[in-house]
Order: sequence, then structure tokens, then C-alpha cells
Amino acid sequence: YVTSDLATDVTVNVGEVKFYLHKFPLLSKSSRLRKLVLKASEECCGEINMVDFPGGPKAFEICAKFCYGMTVTLNAYNVVAACCAAEYLEMTEDVDRGNLIFKIEVFLNSSIFRSWKDSIIVLQTTKSVLPWSENLKIVGRCIDSIASKTSLDPAKITWSYTYNRKLSVSDKTAGDGMKFRDKIVSVPKDWWVEDICELDIDLYKRVMTAVKSKGRMDGVAICEALKTYSVRWLPDSVDTLDSDVHSFRNKLLVETIVYLLPSDRGVGCSCSFLLKLLKVAILVGVDNSAKEDLLKRVSLKLYEASVKDLLIPARPPQTTLYDIEMVLSIVKRYMMLSHDLDVAKNEMGCTDLVLGHGSLLSVGKLIDEYLEEIARDPNLSLASFIDLSRSVPEFARPVHDGLYKAIDTYLKEHLSLTKVERKKLCSLMDVKKLTMDASMHAAQNERLPLRVVVQVLFFEQVRSVAGVQPLRDTSHSTTNTDEELEKTAAEDCNSLEKQMSRIKIKEDAFQEKCELAKQSSKNSKSGIQLLPSRSRRMFDKLWGFGKGHADNRSSETSASSQSPTSMVPGDTKSSGSSSRNRRHSIS
Repeated sequence: YVTSDLATDVTVNVGEVKFYLHKFPLLSKSSRLRKLVLKASEECCGEINMVDFPGGPKAFEICAKFCYGMTVTLNAYNVVAACCAAEYLEMTEDVDRGNLIFKIEVFLNSSIFRSWKDSIIVLQTTKSVLPWSENLKIVGRCIDSIASKTSLDPAKITWSYTYNRKLSVSDKTAGDGMKFRDKIVSVPKDWWVEDICELDIDLYKRVMTAVKSKGRMDGVAICEALKTYSVRWLPDSVDTLDSDVHSFRNKLLVETIVYLLPSDRGVGCSCSFLLKLLKVAILVGVDNSAKEDLLKRVSLKLYEASVKDLLIPARPPQTTLYDIEMVLSIVKRYMMLSHDLDVAKNEMGCTDLVLGHGSLLSVGKLIDEYLEEIARDPNLSLASFIDLSRSVPEFARPVHDGLYKAIDTYLKEHLSLTKVERKKLCSLMDVKKLTMDASMHAAQNERLPLRVVVQVLFFEQVRSVAGVQPLRDTSHSTTNTDEELEKTAAEDCNSLEKQMSRIKIKEDAFQEKCELAKQSSKNSKSGIQLLPSRSRRMFDKLWGFGKGHADNRSSETSASSQSPTSMVPGDTKSSGSSSRNRRHSIS
């Protein structure tokens, strides 16, 4: 009702609300109401029914108050509904100068679109009055306002924004030399990310597309925005992800995020985020194109991943705990892309994205750790373990300690392996590439085949006799550059070649060196005392057997005296030749 001495002469029904009004104020401002009142008079009807009125009773109330000359309060929450209602009622300048549509347009341009948070609020309210807000281009103008503000220089940002995340490394570095007061007012590059997370997925997609089209936002900020939105809307629980209630929404969400990923696949998004997205994509059943895009991106950034990232839950009909085939596919893609990019660099001088030798070493270490983790799965087949192990080239695995741990774990968890299967499994490992600690562990490991233990003992004895440095495990270094890693690997290989060349001997000097070994046996016993007694006895017998095979005149006592315990560093050539012959006789 309107408080007035005059009786009302028209009733307007909007939804379930009746407005008892006067014709004159309404007809002076609204062209549409003129037509409706005229039509009602011809039909001798005192009521006007407005079906599907945009904005509902509240929006009509604003328009009615404006017609009566009352004060109308517009804000970010009601301006869109009022605008659509005014358009519906045709409250234009042709009817009356300074009409409501004109007033709202001034308010939008002078206040709403100049404000960061008001632009976001208005964009959210447009959904309730579709398609009116879309046809009036309010949605597009809000999106353009938001995208333009995200592209501004952070130093020019003067309005408030939400930022609850940690500063990025670059922003921290930039602020290191500032005073405390300067640090407070400094604005990070991704200041805008959290505020737009409140948008629905369809509006968010349009905003992010506009932000990317501006061409002023780097891939890192785009990925940070997508990561923050994912954390905000994707549930943590696997059951919730896969539930029928939210299945469609989650699937649409993942597919949209994948669509919005930066076109430059080599930078921006971390491998950890991409793998988490891949896990969710598999759970919600996204289409193959989105999954394929994620696989390509993960393959390029595999060297950044952690073992936890690669633990992708398996889906039926797989019987393993984790999706081994998926990881194998990623590794193969990485190796293929690494090769293709190196070729492109050599042929065309492409330097945008090059996977160096250091990255390959990181992948080799990663896969060894992953193998150790999945080896605990009782349903993991030997063939799958071997295939994944062999997917890493030899030069990416200069030290075999990680592979040895994985093999030992698999042997521990799969006690039903046959002798042939154990030998096949252990053939993946090169004992010459084990460090001293790993060799000592392997020498006492009863799960390993006898042949492998003998090879470990033999090679350690050769190294001890030759007096050379053991292999160094560089996998724990996190600061080495690609050049340093290549140099280290090359040094290890050269050292190994020198060791083997030093223990070569001519056959005609064999007897002379053996006699020297007898005389100095007391001085060299300390070099083998590190070996366990069981392994020493076994190795002594095998060594003695090999000597007896080479020289039939040697007695059992003399064979024992020619065991590795009697070798001295000075007898390098003798030990090398006899070692080579005895290895042949053992096999």
C-alpha cells in the first residue's frame, strides 16, 4: 500500500504480492504500464497481472517507489534486478527525462564497474535474472571490468582484496629489501585469485577466458587461480567425488579447469597440481580429450613429481592398489618427449623447453622410489615391476641403490617367487653401481640369489684390492645443476673403467703374482673383515674352487691361501686376472 489520502485505483499483481497503487504516478514513468492499464480498462478489470516479472516483487517495489518520487537506495545486490525491472516496464528517457534506466546506468558506470568487489557481486546476482541480464549486456560488462582489473600493474592496486594464501617466492624476493611499512602495502601478482573463487563454474570460466585473452597474465598466476578454485570447490573425500549427487558437477568442474589450463604446457602449473587433477579426473570419469591433455602436461613436468603424487588409485578391473599402467604410460611419454625436444633443439634451435640430463636423473630416482612403494602391493605382478623399471634408461640411473631397495622390498613381500623369477628380478640391478652401504647390505641379504651375492662380494673385493673409491650416491643432492650431474656421472663411469683396466693381467705373470700374494697375506686381512662370516666362507670356497680350476697343481690349502683375504693392494694385476677367470668358472 501507498500511504495517501487518495484512494488507490489500480492493483498490480507481481508473483504472490498485490500492490495497491495510483495510475497517474505509474503512467508518468512507465510506457508498459500505460499499455497494461489501458488494456485492463477496456476489459473492465481493475487488476494487472505481471507474469515472470524480472527481479520479482522487490524489484517492482523499487520501480514503484521511483514512480512516486520516493528515495530509492541502489547497491551491488539489487541494481541488476532493478535494471531488468526498469527495462521490462520501459522506464526510458522517451517517457520522462531522468528516468530510472538512465539513473541506473549512471550508477553502474560511476560506482559498480569502478569497484573490484562490487563488480564480482553484481556478476553473481546476474544469474537470478537471466536471460534479461545477459541481453542487457550486464554480464559481459561485469566480466570485462573484472578481467581489466586483474591485468593492472599490482603497484596500482588501491582497493581491498582477499588474500589468505602464502606469498609466492617471487613476491617474497621482491619484498626482501623493503621496509616493514612498504611490505604491508605491497601487492602480490595473484592478488585477484581468491575473490573470483566465489563465482559459479560457468561464470568463472568466462572470467578466466577473458583474463587469458588480455594476454597480460603469465601461466603461473593462471595456474594459481585454477588451483585455488579447485581447492575451494572440489571435495576432499573420494566418496563425495564419486557420489551420484555431485558427480555431474565435479565432472564439469574438472573439465572446465583442464580447458582453462595455460596453453604453454611447459611452465606455470606444478606437476603435483596436475597429478592431483588427473586423479580426480579419473575418479569422476572425464572425457578422453581432457585426460589426454593432462597426461601430456604431466609427462612434461614429471621430474618435479613426488612419489605421493604418483600414487594414483587403481580402478576396476585392475587388482593392484595403484594404477601402474598409468604411471608407465607417463614415464614412456616423458622419455619420448625428452628425445623429441632434444632433436628439436639440435635441428631448429628450439630453447623454449628442454628436459636436461639432470631432469632425467630426477625421474630415475623418482621411479626407483615409486617402485619401492608399490613393491609392497601383494597383487603387483613381476612383469609390471620389470616393465616400469626398464622404462628408465641406464644413464638416468647412475647409482642402483634405489633400485636395489625396491627389489629387496618386492622379494620381502612376494615370498612365493620361484628361483627363476628371483634371478630375473635381480637381473635388473647392476651390482657394480651399488654404493658401499648398499653392497654391504646386499652381501648379507639372504633373499637375494646366491649368484647375485657372489657378484656383490666379488666386485667389492676387487674394489678393496684395487684401493679405489666407491661409487658416490648423488641422488640426494638438490642443488646440483645439469652440468654438475653429468660431470659426476661421467666421473663415476670413468672411475669404473679405470678400476677394471687396473686389474687386467697377462697370463704369463699369474704364478709370480700369486707367490707375492702368499707372502703378504697377513697384511691384507683387514680389507675383508667387513664382510659377514657366512659370506666370507662361501666366497672363500668359490674363490678357492676357481683357483683350483685354473691351476690343478694347487692343493686345498694353497687354494685357500689364494682367497681374496690374502690379496694386497700391490697385487692389482694378479687379482684382476684371477678374478676374471674365477667369475667365468663360477658361472
